[in-house]
Amino acid sequence: MEELKKYFDKGFLKDDERGFRIFKEFVEIKEQMLCNDIKNTIVMFGSARIKPDDSNEKARKYYWAARDLAYRLASWVKENCPLEDKYFIATGGGVGIMEAANRGAAEAGEPTIGLNIRLPFEQAENPYIPSELVFMFHYFFIRKFYFAYPAKAFVIFPGGFGTLDELFEILTLAQTHKMHKTMPFVIFGKEFFSKILNMDMLLEHGLISQSDRDLFILTDDIDEAFDHITSNIKPARCILDR
Repeated sequence: MEELKKYFDKGFLKDDERGFRIFKEFVEIKEQMLCNDIKNTIVMFGSARIKPDDSNEKARKYYWAARDLAYRLASWVKENCPLEDKYFIATGGGVGIMEAANRGAAEAGEPTIGLNIRLPFEQAENPYIPSELVFMFHYFFIRKFYFAYPAKAFVIFPGGFGTLDELFEILTLAQTHKMHKTMPFVIFGKEFFSKILNMDMLLEHGLISQSDRDLFILTDDIDEAFDHITSNIKPARCILDR
């Protein structure tokens, strides 16, 4: 983390240094992941604004669903995956849904990852991530690359602009086969996402195909989400240095 602090030095923000800075962030995060033997992740993300004691009951239930699903997935990893092919629960490292997922994995006794980013608000890291597994980013696009590259499954909970940005980017990568892999993709929260993702309308207008609609499942059921993920992933290494 000390090495990354120099990225926030205004003297390092000059246009003629930007390419070097991008490259340096990309390589140093890769090295940190390799040093911690991180090859496979189950990525969970959603709003930073949803709290465990949220006065909005609809919002609050998503926090506890994320915590419970992460706990079950981490427990499954602990029992079924050899150390060399371990899956890590990975989030954006902040509060809200991210905290819930990191919390669930930590309570199951598994190390958990936070891909954090410097923001003027919201993005304080949560206390459930070991300090060596907090990866700090300056650039959103590099952060999103490291969300996608070692991922073997995604779970998306309700969220705002950031969550929807990540959701549609991952769906686009899957649709266009840029990931070169298939993986279970769970969108959690039928009531919320049915108002945002009108797939029937997109199909009606010929803007997506049925195979695009089949890229993910939409559910409110923790058991269904857990079964979909665990029945569709296998311990398989993701080689970060290829």
